[in-house]
Amino acid sequence: MRWIALLLAALLVNPASAAGPETPWGRGKAVEQTYARQKVVYDVAASSEAAVRSVISRAQLLVDFNGSDPFETKAVIVLHGNEIPFFAVKNLGKHRDLMQRAQSATLSGLVEFRMCKLAAEGHGFKPEDIHGFVSLVPMADAEIVRLQQEGYAYMR
Repeated sequence: MRWIALLLAALLVNPASAAGPETPWGRGKAVEQTYARQKVVYDVAASSEAAVRSVISRAQLLVDFNGSDPFETKAVIVLHGNEIPFFAVKNLGKHRDLMQRAQSATLSGLVEFRMCKLAAEGHGFKPEDIHGFVSLVPMADAEIVRLQQEGYAYMR
């Protein structure tokens, strides 16, 4: 009986201990939000498959979230870093899963891959050495700026 009295006294002194962890700033709340259709350009210079996979997932989620409207929604992934060899035909054996995921992201026409031709050449690749779902552009920075001038939002 005495231990029940002690427990009740402890709860009265520190009521937060009964409610779980201390929350001096309260708890997060979900916000319902409506977004306008979006066009984005992802600036990608990555060194790991996981990083490239993450960008592909984010781009697909964004176009899906925006209703997959082919007139008002688009994600362009501009490649210009150490991820370039992943997209080389000769490396398909090592990066098949990633390439299948990347290629399948383009099937809706809402996600595109563009690669910096200068950066590809720096890695020893010509346009014909890269998988066909990737378009090579003269320069990544110039392409990113051009897309921003056309209303694309910049994402890194």
